[in-house]
Amino acid sequence: MKIINYIKESYSELVQKVSWPSWSELTNSAVVVLIASIILALLVWLMDLGFESIMKNIYGLLS
Repeated sequence: MKIINYIKESYSELVQKVSWPSWSELTNSAVVVLIASIILALLVWLMDLGFESIMKNIYGLLS
């Protein structure tokens, strides 16, 4: 009986109390996440290139 009551209350909360975003809000949020992900990926890539260059110079000095 507790499980059925839990499911009913969960459904009621999702339908009546949760405010779902509109389609335009959802697409705007997705675009923001996409742009932030691309910027972060570019920063990591640039850091990787920088460290690669530094390590090549260090290994060049040691050999």
